[in-house]
Amino acid sequence: MTAPTTVILRVHRFTPRPERERARAASPFARKASPFGGSSASARRKPRGKQWVQEYVVPARPQDTVLDCLLAVKRTLDPSLAFRYSCGHGMCGSDAVAINGEPTLLCTATVAQWAKAGAGPAADDEGFRRTGIPAQGGDDAGDQGAADAQDSADAGDGSLGVIELAPLPGFPPLRDLIADIDPMLDQIRRLKPYLQADGVLATTEDGKIDVFEYLQDPGQLARYETLSNCIACGVCEGACPVYAGGDAFIGPAALIAASRFVNDSRDTKAMERMDAIDTEDGVAACQSVRACSRQCPRGIDVGEEMWQIVAKVRER
Repeated sequence: MTAPTTVILRVHRFTPRPERERARAASPFARKASPFGGSSASARRKPRGKQWVQEYVVPARPQDTVLDCLLAVKRTLDPSLAFRYSCGHGMCGSDAVAINGEPTLLCTATVAQWAKAGAGPAADDEGFRRTGIPAQGGDDAGDQGAADAQDSADAGDGSLGVIELAPLPGFPPLRDLIADIDPMLDQIRRLKPYLQADGVLATTEDGKIDVFEYLQDPGQLARYETLSNCIACGVCEGACPVYAGGDAFIGPAALIAASRFVNDSRDTKAMERMDAIDTEDGVAACQSVRACSRQCPRGIDVGEEMWQIVAKVRER
């Protein structure tokens, strides 16, 4: 029996409704904005548009990444499929999505890790389309090839399995697998994620001013070095059951950014930083579920670091 050479990608797709705000504003029957209405940011959190599930049957090997499979879809099957990626090596964090319901990065997730063998089709009702590998003999033959591949997958033969893809949870979808992470980035900016030193330069052993750097020993570096590896991918936020776009909870990514500088011996604004997160939507909203630690692509124990920063805020 030949080894399986395909994988089925079950993608939750989304196409936003075209904006009509200008037309509504120009209409004489347009309603005035409510003083209790939400901001433009809150409007982004309630996107409206067409949603459907689409399946793609693509050639794949167990060692291929899910990003490789999506790129194959984009190049050969459906150029309209939208997803975000940049470096492709787990360093930028731009390709965070939900794979089989768990937030992770497309470029670090392999087919062998995530393909579910024997998973049947999601649905056959209206709005569901299946796209397969083009076969000779016309469009009908291609459609039949896709159906045959699906039947083989259901029987556990001819396919590596099914991988279900959806936008990153906790964020509003912009299009297909692209989520709007601006709420998370705004929360990080709110906490001033940059070094605020006292401006006093250290001196060398002979008493001269070292004008090039602030001196720091290895022990001081170790306190925050792991935290500096955070790439703000949003995986921890997508896994957090409390975070929902940054309204009720500032989120683990922002708290990790604050903790990185609170633990930096060169920074002189530790108390101000802890004041900024000692709020109802800050450390007080953290429920210590520790779901944020499960899929961090940079190996940060987010749950433990969250507990540490919460303890520091309460003990000061």
